[in-house]
Amino acid sequence: MNMSTPMVELWRGGILESQHAGHAVICDAGGEIAEAWGDPAQIIYPRSSAKLLQAIPLIESGAAKAAGLTDRHLALACASHHGGHIHTDLAQSWLRDLGLGDDDLRCGPQEPSDLEARDELIRAHAKPCQYHNNCSGKHTSFLTLGQHLRAGPDYIDADHPVQVEVRDVFEDMTGMDSPGFGIDGCSAPNFATSLRGLARAMARVAAAREDTGSARDRAAARLARTMRECPELIAGPTGSCTLLMQAAGGRAAVKYGAEAVYIAILPEQKLGVALKITDGGMRAAECATAALLIRLGALDADHPVARGFVSAPILNRRGIDTGVMKPSAGFAGY
Repeated sequence: MNMSTPMVELWRGGILESQHAGHAVICDAGGEIAEAWGDPAQIIYPRSSAKLLQAIPLIESGAAKAAGLTDRHLALACASHHGGHIHTDLAQSWLRDLGLGDDDLRCGPQEPSDLEARDELIRAHAKPCQYHNNCSGKHTSFLTLGQHLRAGPDYIDADHPVQVEVRDVFEDMTGMDSPGFGIDGCSAPNFATSLRGLARAMARVAAAREDTGSARDRAAARLARTMRECPELIAGPTGSCTLLMQAAGGRAAVKYGAEAVYIAILPEQKLGVALKITDGGMRAAECATAALLIRLGALDADHPVARGFVSAPILNRRGIDTGVMKPSAGFAGY
């Protein structure tokens, strides 16, 4: 990835030990670049940062209303959850309401990140199910849309009506044709776009309203609101997305994707943010995203969560402070 810019540094004993570079774009409501670092044209896979976009057809098609979905269902559709009971109980009940079960999912089983849920499985000598998968909400939303469209069960095929709808929305929201797709960790297609395209999509979401505009924009606005109002469903009590949204107090929706992609939606400023750390380091993506939220006024720099990301102490096994991780000089005003 050419033209990346230094974003995050790790210092130990007064020496720069490691550095992470990346690309970031902030777009305004008109889709224009307000600020950028690195190459806005860099093509990436958004991975799970695109879940809100993937969920828009669920509402726009009428499937969510027909299935009686609540805001909590919609938040789970946008989540990369930790597999705690707050997530898996909702996923299971949603599947039952569809007349479906775990075998109808196509995301694969995954050990919960939630330690309590993981330990429960170990004590019961039980194996994780597909509903434990961090993407089970997205996949259940795909099943809901598939039922509404009267389509077949293999909803992860790129030419399945569900994914055709997803790609149509994705390209419209990003404002560009996708150059292709890769298969995500959950087996669903993940459509590529540019950093600017991803930021432009999030800016459109930020500017959208639930009470006016197109059905697509109303759906996008509702999904962003459910993320801000239900941050505990988006990840988990220790998840960066949950922590950052709670600390922002409703001023931002934040979502990560694998390989160090992050998006942020700021409705008050009508701004969208997209960020990618080139080496895939999630610790750097969390730090850089927090720095951008502070720069844009969505996060208080003195909040403990903010300080934990932008000036994170590096502790050794004995709890001794051995260094610090912080934004690079010149990035996001630092």
